[in-house]
Amino acid sequence: MVEIIGVRFKSVGKIYYFDPQGEKYERGDYVIVETVRGVEIGEVILSNRTIAKEDIVAQLKPVIRRASQDDFIKHEENKKKEKEAFAVCLKKIKEHNLDMKLIDVEYTFDGGKILFYFTADGRIDFRELVKSLATVFRTRIELRQIGVRDEAKMVGGMGVCGRPLCCRTFLGDFEPVSIKMAKEQGLSLNPSKISGTCGRLMCCLKYEQETYEHLLRQMPKVDALVQTPDGKGVVVETNLLTGKLKVQLEKEEGAAFHTYDRKNITVIRDAKIKLTSEEIAELKELEDN
Repeated sequence: MVEIIGVRFKSVGKIYYFDPQGEKYERGDYVIVETVRGVEIGEVILSNRTIAKEDIVAQLKPVIRRASQDDFIKHEENKKKEKEAFAVCLKKIKEHNLDMKLIDVEYTFDGGKILFYFTADGRIDFRELVKSLATVFRTRIELRQIGVRDEAKMVGGMGVCGRPLCCRTFLGDFEPVSIKMAKEQGLSLNPSKISGTCGRLMCCLKYEQETYEHLLRQMPKVDALVQTPDGKGVVVETNLLTGKLKVQLEKEEGAAFHTYDRKNITVIRDAKIKLTSEEIAELKELEDN
């Protein structure tokens, strides 16, 4: 077992483990630590605890010290510098005529590196831009191309539900979301209905997927052959949440559908939920590949 604390560097982001070196830290404390990016200031999210050594996936680095008042002042100064660096970078991008969109700028706590985050449709040759920025700031410069989901997480905004974006408020990591989830949940496959502000499938499709998978195991699919109290028929519509389904009876072809409760029918031959080639072609770009 190894003693660790969990530290986060952004309000919504991954939690990284560090060795507290015998010191006791509480949630909400701030510490100075060394990361792959350099020396950083972060908030303690997980207080002292022990975990299995196998759960440590990267080298466990020690906490340098507890953050002081001078550290907080320096951190605020870095925030002001980031705004200035953002404006300078925008100007340099225009000068170099680069087809890229600057999203955010971050100074490492010790000022040893400045990171510029941007989006672009394809690969960008930004070597000359890096040289120009290095000449201005006299420190290490790193440009990182990010995806549209990361852009939404950094910039923020409101979702179609009227609430702040999940990725901006509580989602530490993005989970895979697929068109198949929308299909299984019976949602309209209209891109404008199932895509978020970032233009990708809404993260909230993942939240209830486990429940829908459970219900799908109990409910026959559309086109399934079933035995009802009134005879055999084919399922034409289902409502997973109510447990009701509509059936076209074989002996009444062309007549109105009959509605039954799931417990009152027997499945003779189940069907599968499939995406057509047209649906896949139209919606594939919504998946975050």
